[in-house]
Amino acid sequence: MKTTSLIVALLTAGTLTVFGQEGTVQDLKHDAKKAGEKIKKGVETVGEKTKHAAETVGEKTKETAETVGRKTKETLESAGEKTNQASRTAHSKSTKSVEKTKAEAGEERASNHEPNAPSPNPSGR
Repeated sequence: MKTTSLIVALLTAGTLTVFGQEGTVQDLKHDAKKAGEKIKKGVETVGEKTKHAAETVGEKTKETAETVGRKTKETLESAGEKTNQASRTAHSKSTKSVEKTKAEAGEERASNHEPNAPSPNPSGR
């Protein structure tokens, strides 16, 4: 009977060990599944946040491009107006200068103009 009791005790101990290990394996599987689910949720959250950030960046880039385009157009229009105004001013000044020069040249000719009459001859002829 001692032999039988010893065999039963060994079988019982072995069985308990196997069941104990099976429970541990099940616990590990369950914990791994939970960890996988948490990682999946984290990845989904990161994906959503990244998508939202990309949309925001896209909107801001579009707004900035529109603003830059508008400012550039305004600057070009302003520069064009200033150029036209400067051209008109330069043309006006140039025209006035030419007219003034012509007037001065005409006055010089008039003052340097000798009469058409022959000059008196000192010899009396």
